Amino acid sequence: MQEENRKLVYTIKELCRVCYTCVRECPAKAIRIINGQAEVIAERCIGCGNCVKVCSQDAKVYLQTRMEVRDLLQSEDKVAALVAPSFPAEFSEIDDYRKFVGMLRQLGFSYVFEVAFGADLVARRYKELLEDRSGKGYISSDCPAIVTYIRYYHPDLTEYLAPVVSPMIAISRVVRKKLGNGVKLVFIGPCIAKKAETDEVDEALTFRELRGMLEYAGVTPEAATPSEFDLPRAGRGAIFPVSRGLIQTVRVNEDLVEGNVTVAEGRMGFQEAIKEWEIGNLKGQNLELLCCDGCIMGPGMSPGGKRFERKTQISRYARQKLSELEHDEWLYSMNEFRDIDVSRSFQRDDRRMPIPSDDQINRVLASMGKFSPRDQLNCGACGYETCVEHAIAIIDGLAEVEMCLPYAIEELHISVDNLAISNEKLAKMQQALKQSEKLAHMGQLSAGIAHELNNPLGVVLMYSNILMDECKPDDPLRKDLELIATQAERCKKIVGGLLNFARKNQVKVERVDIRKLAAESVTSVVIPKTISTQVVCKANNTEAYLDYEQMMQVLTNLNKNAVDAMPNGGVLTVEVDENESDVIFRVSDTGTGIPEENMDKLFTPFFTTKGTGKGTGLGLATTYGIVKMHSGKIEVDSNTDPAKGPTGTTFTIVLPRKPTLG
Repeated sequence: MQEENRKLVYTIKELCRVCYTCVRECPAKAIRIINGQAEVIAERCIGCGNCVKVCSQDAKVYLQTRMEVRDLLQSEDKVAALVAPSFPAEFSEIDDYRKFVGMLRQLGFSYVFEVAFGADLVARRYKELLEDRSGKGYISSDCPAIVTYIRYYHPDLTEYLAPVVSPMIAISRVVRKKLGNGVKLVFIGPCIAKKAETDEVDEALTFRELRGMLEYAGVTPEAATPSEFDLPRAGRGAIFPVSRGLIQTVRVNEDLVEGNVTVAEGRMGFQEAIKEWEIGNLKGQNLELLCCDGCIMGPGMSPGGKRFERKTQISRYARQKLSELEHDEWLYSMNEFRDIDVSRSFQRDDRRMPIPSDDQINRVLASMGKFSPRDQLNCGACGYETCVEHAIAIIDGLAEVEMCLPYAIEELHISVDNLAISNEKLAKMQQALKQSEKLAHMGQLSAGIAHELNNPLGVVLMYSNILMDECKPDDPLRKDLELIATQAERCKKIVGGLLNFARKNQVKVERVDIRKLAAESVTSVVIPKTISTQVVCKANNTEAYLDYEQMMQVLTNLNKNAVDAMPNGGVLTVEVDENESDVIFRVSDTGTGIPEENMDKLFTPFFTTKGTGKGTGLGLATTYGIVKMHSGKIEVDSNTDPAKGPTGTTFTIVLPRKPTLG
C-alpha cells in the first residue's frame, strides 16, 4: 500500500449535480469546481471521506482495493486480517463476534487480529503523555485524516502531534514480530484515510468493501465456523472507536481528563478546536480529535446507520469482551509486546495557498455584485462559509463566480428580462416579416391591377371629356357625363395609390432638415380649432438623407389619421429624435385609440375604419411601403382603455440617417 498522494476519492462526472454539498463538507477545501462539476484535488485531499458520505447522487466514490486483497488471498502467502474495533457497529446483524471471525477465516484469511490490542498499546503511551506535567500539550495522532490536515494546513502545529503511531500501525508491528515479515497484512475498518496512512500494511479494506467480498464469496454467518481472534487479545481498546474512546481506553484519572483534555470531533468541531489551540485559547490542554463523529461514523461504514445505535453496539461488545477477558493473559501479552516501538515523528508539509490581497478579493466580490459588507450575505449556498472565502477560492482556481446563489438568481432575472425583450423584438420582427410578405404579394397584385386598369380608365376619361366638350350646357346628358368623368378620375387616383403602394416609383434621397420637414407636415394638413399641435425636436443633428416628397406624404398621412382620431379635439404631437445612426419621427394623438383587433390590419391595402367614400384604405399601406423603401421600420403603440392610462396612438418611424437603397 502506497503512502501519501494516493488518489483516495474521485468523482463520477456523469452523476455529479450542481449542489456544492461536497465543497461545504470538505474541511480541506480539496474540491475544485469546473463548469459546475466537482473534482477532487488529490494533493489537497486528506482522505476524510466527508464528500463520499454527503453526496446524495453517489457521484463521489473512494478507492476500491477488493481485487488487490482477493489476489493476496489467492496467492500462496499467509494473509492476516487486522480488524478495527468498530466492526460490531457495522456487522450488528451478527449476534456473536466469533461468527464474524469465522467468516473472515472462511474468506481466506489465515489470521485474524484485533486492532483493539494495538489501541491498548497506544493508550499506554498516551497515558504517559497525558500525565506529563511539563506543560506541553499534544494533539492526538491516531486519526490519519487529522494528522494530514494539520501537516498540510496548520503545519506550525505539526510538532504538537503526539509522537505515537495509530492502533493499526501498532498491531501491524505486533503481528510482524509474532509472525515475521513474510505475512501479508490487510487492515479492515471504517476509514478511507487508512488506505494511504502507511506502507507497513499491505492493503486496507473498508467494511463496505468487506461486505461486498463476503456476499460475492457466499460467506454467511450461518455457514461460518465460530472462531476466536488470534492472540494477543484486546482489553479496553475495544471502546476506542467511539467519542472519547481514546480517553476511556487510557483510563486516566477523571479529574486529569476533565482538566487537560479537550475532545472535538466532526468537520466543524475539530477545525474550531485547532483554531482555538492555534491562537492560544487552549493553553495546557491536550486535544483528542476525530475527523468523523467517532470511527463508528466513518465513510467506510455502510450508509444509513444511526450514531447512538452504533455506539450502543460498541459498548455492548466492549462489556462482553471485558467480562470474558482473561486478565492475566492480557497482562502477559502487554508485557510480551512492551518493547514494540509505538513512537512516530511527523514532518510538516505546507500545502496552504498564498493569501490574496484585499484588492484582489474586492475585485472578485465586485464581479458578483458585492460592493460593500452589506452585500455579503454569507448564505453558504456556494459551499463556503463566507463570501470572502468564496472569493479567495475563485482566486485560487477552486471555485466559480456562478456558485454564488444570490448572484446566479440576479443574473437569471436579468437573463429572463433580456429574453423577454428579445422575444418581444422577435415577435415584432416576425410580425413585420409576415406583414412584409403579405404586402409584397399584394404589391405585386396591386401593380398588376393598376397596370391593367390604367389604359381603360384613360380611354373612359378621354372620351367622357370629349363628349362633355361636344354637349351643350343645357344638354341633359351633360350631368351624366360629368358623373362618369368624376368617378373615373376617382378610380385613377385609386390606381395611383395602388402604384404608390406597389412602389414602382424610385426613392430620390436628398439632404433634408427633419425638423423643418416635421413642421411643414403639420401645416400641410387642415387642423380643426379643437385640436392643438406641437412639434418637438429632441435631435441635435437635424440633417438626414431622405426623399422629401415621399416622407412628407408619410407624415401627412399620419397627421390626417391623427386628426380623424380626435373628433372631440385633442393634441397632435410630431416629435423628432435621433440615436447613433438613425432619425426618429413620432406622431402622437390623444384620440380614441386603435382597437386591438385592428392592429394586425393597419397596413393592409383597402382596410379603413372611415365611412364609405371618405377613405381608400391605401394611406397607411403606402406609408408602410415608403418607410420600407427607406430601409426603415414603423411601429404602432395604442391604448383604447382609459383605465390603463391616457388613450391615443403613437406611430414611431425609425429611418437610417443615410439609407442604403437597393
